[in-house]
Amino acid sequence: MQQWIAELKQAGVVQILENEPLSKHTTWKIGGPADALIVPANEEELEAVLRLCAVHGVPWCVLGRGSNTLVSDKGVRGAVIKLGGGFDELRFDGETVVAGASYSFIKLSVMAGKEGLTGLEYAGGIPGSVGGAVYMNAGAHGSDISRILQSASIVWEDGSREVLGNAEMKFSYRHSILQERRGIVTRAEFRLAQGDRKEIAAALATYKDRRRRTQPLQMACAGSVFRNPPNDHAARLIEAAGLKGLREGAAEVSQMHANFIVNHGGAKAEDVLTLIGKVQQIVKQTYGITLVTEVLMMGER
Repeated sequence: MQQWIAELKQAGVVQILENEPLSKHTTWKIGGPADALIVPANEEELEAVLRLCAVHGVPWCVLGRGSNTLVSDKGVRGAVIKLGGGFDELRFDGETVVAGASYSFIKLSVMAGKEGLTGLEYAGGIPGSVGGAVYMNAGAHGSDISRILQSASIVWEDGSREVLGNAEMKFSYRHSILQERRGIVTRAEFRLAQGDRKEIAAALATYKDRRRRTQPLQMACAGSVFRNPPNDHAARLIEAAGLKGLREGAAEVSQMHANFIVNHGGAKAEDVLTLIGKVQQIVKQTYGITLVTEVLMMGER
């Protein structure tokens, strides 16, 4: 491990945090230490990190803005990669928008609206990064990334770079090629359309207000825990099964929105996993439907 870290430093990778608690980097405020949290400043550093991980057999995973992620209490062995400031770009060229992978997805929707560009209003309340949104084809209100993405720049696990078009991304519900082949999005290019600034601002405000009224965003949470099953909503099933307020340790099925699990302070990953299992079991017994998690599990079990 120390040889690998020494070679990373020789390759110009500056920000390497050993035994870093990941609870400091997730919106759930849950997670044990990473052997090494690495923050590459640009694509060259990212390529070096992935290449040296491959050479030394060091496992790696990616952490964006820390939403939609449950990190194990035991932490993560190997490298956790968190893209740094060099991946925070934003450029407008007519109806085309280029955004770096670490750029806030919510902020992107706001900035596009200020430019009078429509197509990203649905993203106004989706936490996380542009890279994370592309990875999981994030969506809401009847739209998703697949409707607007033109291309994504990716660094693959061997350190090679490639730009993939929309069709090559293999988008489907909460899915992209990045769940099939290991790589990291570094930037995305979107095609939007001209719109009315006042109408876009009004739509963004409406979505934001609805989320504020219906989701426990003032508490430590990670967004929706379960995917919506076909022709139904996970939250409806969980609430109808009487599971709002179900608790395990300091983790609780939110009484505001049944598809959220909140951390009242000091919750462990095992508390959340136990709660997830109970919800899945009861919904299965009651309705015959298996709820699939949307939240990503990371780390040593």
